[in-house]
Amino acid sequence: MATLLRRLSLLLLPLLLGSCGRLLFVPMKPLLRTPAELGLQYRDVTLQAADGTRLAAWWLPAQGEPQGTVLFLHGNAENISTHIASVWWLPAAGYQVLLLDYRGFGDSQGSPRLPAVFGDIRAALDWLATDPESRGRPLYLLGQSLGASLGGYLAGSDPAVRARFAGVVLDAGFARYGWIAREVASRSWLTWPLQWPIAWSMPDGYDLLDQVGHISPVPLLLIHGRSDPIVGFHHAESLRAAARPPSALLAYDGGHIDSFRQPLVRAALLRFLAEPSRVEDIAR
Repeated sequence: MATLLRRLSLLLLPLLLGSCGRLLFVPMKPLLRTPAELGLQYRDVTLQAADGTRLAAWWLPAQGEPQGTVLFLHGNAENISTHIASVWWLPAAGYQVLLLDYRGFGDSQGSPRLPAVFGDIRAALDWLATDPESRGRPLYLLGQSLGASLGGYLAGSDPAVRARFAGVVLDAGFARYGWIAREVASRSWLTWPLQWPIAWSMPDGYDLLDQVGHISPVPLLLIHGRSDPIVGFHHAESLRAAARPPSALLAYDGGHIDSFRQPLVRAALLRFLAEPSRVEDIAR
């Protein structure tokens, strides 16, 4: 058996190392539903990244007078037509939402890769800066899983981006790409021998853990399920230890991005959006 594992490792290693960047992104092109099928008003938005890539997004207007705007960054798989399940309820609570599909996802052009996807997030911010419905209202970042790691890294590393936000919410973000790659590889007997090579080949220099402390003084709310089987809870603990005030960790009993299925977590998010400076009290 050991000999077989070694042989499989040698066969798979070049393939895996050659595509590790792509392993971060598992885009889905077809849109499975629209917001209208959920009873929501919406409009299609077309953005353009600095390199010319056309990007697709959905704009969900608030019901009634908007209290603020949420830029939503989804995880590494599927597209906005599935991830809308996390934010469909926000318009009824008074928040307008821009859901972005990174390049290669849904109707967006191109192929997803780092660091190009940071340009996609910047394109969304540029659009929001000129949108009359958003100007003059507080803007919040809500990222989940890979979206949390991408958005949090960008907010921490770029002062101009950070200054745009009244608050940052990172749900189930992973601390380091190498950590999550090694942990995922270790879960299968086929890839277990490759966990360290895969981890070493992950994109370097874009880890959320290195920048989460620089999100301050913008209020930061970390959210994570204690039983998350994809991004272990220790990622949240590491991020919480590195974050600076005002910041807090909201831990709940649940799995990976199960957060907004739970009324208590939804209520906590709304309290944060209303008073982000009280983040420590909100997470208790």
